[in-house]
Amino acid sequence: MFELVEISKRYGDRQALHPTSLRLASGTTYAIVGPSGCGKSTLLRLMIGLISPDSGHILFENKPLSEHNVQVLRHQIGLVIQEGGLFPHLTARANVTLMAGYLGWPADRIERRVRQVAELTQFPQDGLERYPAQLSGGQRQRTSLMRALMLDPDLLLLDEPLGALDPLTRFQLQTELRDIFRQLQKTVVLVTHDMGEAAYLGDSLILLREGRMVQQGTIDELLDRPADPFVSSFLHAHRSPLEEREA
Repeated sequence: MFELVEISKRYGDRQALHPTSLRLASGTTYAIVGPSGCGKSTLLRLMIGLISPDSGHILFENKPLSEHNVQVLRHQIGLVIQEGGLFPHLTARANVTLMAGYLGWPADRIERRVRQVAELTQFPQDGLERYPAQLSGGQRQRTSLMRALMLDPDLLLLDEPLGALDPLTRFQLQTELRDIFRQLQKTVVLVTHDMGEAAYLGDSLILLREGRMVQQGTIDELLDRPADPFVSSFLHAHRSPLEEREA
């Protein structure tokens, strides 16, 4: 589905991401974790082509990601960011259907797809005509998820999508997201600072430190066979959320 080959990124004197190679399989959910400033969001922005790597290359379904095809390939990638990133002057429906309308989808196809994604995300039909300021935090994130799913993308990228929510809403949406990921069987890449969330949602975890990938594997592999003392230290610091998820 997605392959990163020795990609790197520097901002001035800071090396945000050292040469990194990574292969993402279809139908798998990956959770990228690590301390603040470790390169998590940089990696995600490289994947969707918002920034270009200084070295290496990126393949999406065996096609090189470049400035010439990035706009087209983005139609196959859904993006959800923290606090939704919705246009405040558009209703929830208008936010969700923006790209479909731009691409010339017929009105009946748009309406069918809106009903599908609203049902999938458990978004109330009467909320579609409300503006973002009139929606709860959970509803805004559901709207952002609907927008990301509207074009039925092959790849779904989520950058701290639940970080701004209260604990109860966050817990509810974590459960709903896991069900959605399992139902759709899409390739998902989730960036989160919450280790419990990563362990709950991710089939495979990718732990970064100072722009380098320290280890990739299941939560059990990271716990039982840490590749580096930092892995054990990082997991130990998040022991409470992990224990809650295991319970």
